[in-house]
Order: sequence, then structure tokens, then C-alpha cells
Amino acid sequence: MAKDSGGGDLLPTVDQVTEEAINIGYRFDQKLQRWRQGRATQRGDIPTMLAFDGYGSPRYVRALGRVLLKTRSLIQDTDDADESIRGWRSFSSVPFAFAHVNIWLGDHEFHLVADKGGVIDVDLNVSMAPGVHSIYMQAEGSEVTEAKVTVVSDQQYLGVVCDVDDTVMVTALPRPMLAAWNSFVANEHARIPTPGMSTMMDRLRRKHPNAPFLYLSTGAWNVAPTLRRFLTRNAYPSGALLLTDWGPTTERWFRSGAQHKVQNLQRLAANFPHVKWILIGDDGQHDPQIYAGFAERYPDSVAAVVIRNLSPTEAVLANGARVPDGHRVISPEGVLWIEANDGASISDQLQAAGLL
Repeated sequence: MAKDSGGGDLLPTVDQVTEEAINIGYRFDQKLQRWRQGRATQRGDIPTMLAFDGYGSPRYVRALGRVLLKTRSLIQDTDDADESIRGWRSFSSVPFAFAHVNIWLGDHEFHLVADKGGVIDVDLNVSMAPGVHSIYMQAEGSEVTEAKVTVVSDQQYLGVVCDVDDTVMVTALPRPMLAAWNSFVANEHARIPTPGMSTMMDRLRRKHPNAPFLYLSTGAWNVAPTLRRFLTRNAYPSGALLLTDWGPTTERWFRSGAQHKVQNLQRLAANFPHVKWILIGDDGQHDPQIYAGFAERYPDSVAAVVIRNLSPTEAVLANGARVPDGHRVISPEGVLWIEANDGASISDQLQAAGLL
């Protein structure tokens, strides 16, 4: 074994080994994606632009979209596809890394480059009147696609941020086998809406018709079309999906879902200092801790924290055990904190607080 002059072993530290391993994983992932993109191009897959609903203020708009390489058969799948849609279809398309994208919004035109996952997520410096506007996107070689952006007035004082998994949809995440089944195998029409939540959300929309609704999830962008269809089919208010990307980064083997949520909440607080948010989540993962931490740092940006309590069976499926009452998150002082198992009970408490 080699020695240094002081007699110490010339061995890499644990941190060095971890960093090198993560970088290896990241480099491998990049090589795999380049190989997949090359193969897709060779077999004649077609660039496809997916434009997602966005939001903004009178001074900027957050544009969201993704560029994929799809086979012609997958391009035929639309929002009106038949009952046999399976989750794996969402993951079979190849991201078009660093694709050039044109965006048209009102009288403005922008030329952007997607990231390595084919994702467009950018704040556009543009002045738009409050209300709903059409945004158009086109990647090189793709057709033009349309989405909506909701521009929030400076006079709007309330907004809604809602989790997806086990909040609006029963998914039993993150237990690996069940998560894999729900994501890749289960017919999307068989996914179960959470009892009473769509009614509660619709009542919020009718009470606050100009409030922005945002769905903040740790799910991958691959499932965005599936989630949009699910929300529409189950009468949830329309709103932008704030999702993330899978795969390693230069710093981690797996992306941090909690960090994704924290960063998006901070972004909302910075961009909408006049808006108080109703934060809706569940106690199956980390929503109580994330929302409590945000409320402590940005108390003026929180109207209420709403936590859907999982049933004992759901908690076992999601985490393996229910969180003991002694370890539950204590709500920050002065923050309206609501907990219940279903949308009807949550509605009663929101109504008592004057928010519904």
C-alpha cells in the first residue's frame, strides 16, 4: 500500500469517493441520453413540442414546456386517447436535449434553448395585462403547440399551491413497487381521486375566481400530460403544473423532491410578495415540514397550511408506518393550520376561517 511522507495512507476520503461516484453516475446518464437521442433520430422519430400552462405577473411570465422525440404512433396519442393508456407510455419518449425553441406571447417573440432534459422553464420579461393569455411554442422541426398562461393581478391577494401525490390523487408513493405500478403499469383512468378534494378545490375557485392555482409535485415532467388529464377529468381547477426531472445531478445520485418544492415556494414568495398562499399537502411525505419551514421564513406569504392526514392504511402503504403523534410537525405561531382526512372536513375548517 502506498504511503505519503508522513506515513498516512494515500487513500481517497469517503467524500471524494462519493463525489466521484455521483459524477460517474451523472456522466453515464448524459451518455445514455445522448445514445437514446441518436437512436431516436436514426429511426426517424419526430420532434414534438409540449407546451404546458404557465403563470405570471404583469411584469413577467413563467413559460413551461418540453421537447421530445416521438415515434409517429405515440404522436397520435391525444388527450382524447382511448381507455388503454398506460403510465409507461409517458416514459417511452426521448427528451430532445438543448433543442431550440421559439415562443410567441402576444406581440412578443422569444428564442430559447431547452435544458438537457428537453425542458423549458424560464421567466420571460414581458408586460401582460392580468387574465388568461395564449402562449405558442415550436421546437425545430415540430408543429406549433398552444397553452395558457394566467397573469395574476397585483391586486390579487390569495393563491393556492397544491401537492398531487396522496393529496389530489391516491398514489401510495413512495413505496417503490406501488409507485412503479402506478407510474408505469396502471391504466391512468383507474387512478383514484382523493375523496372530497376536487369539490373543496372547486369551492375555493368559486370563492376566489381570480386566484392562481398551482400544482407543485415531485413527479417527473414525463407524467405532465397524464396529470393534466387526471385533473381535468376529476373537475380540479385548471392551473400550472410545477414538476421536476428525474436522474442524477452533478451533486446527487437522485434529485431532491423536497428541495424542488422549497425552491418553487421561495420563487413564488419573491415574485408575488402581495399574495398569501393556501398551501395544501399531505402527511405521507415531507409536506408538513416543508410548509412549516416556509411559513416561518415567509409568514406574510401564507394564508393557511392544509394537511390531508392519510388513513392508517394509506400511511402504511406510503411510508411503512404512520407518523407518531409525538413526532408530528407543530404549526408555526400565528399560522392557520388545518388537518383532516378528506376534502369535506377540510372545507368545513376553511369555511370557519373565512377562506371558503
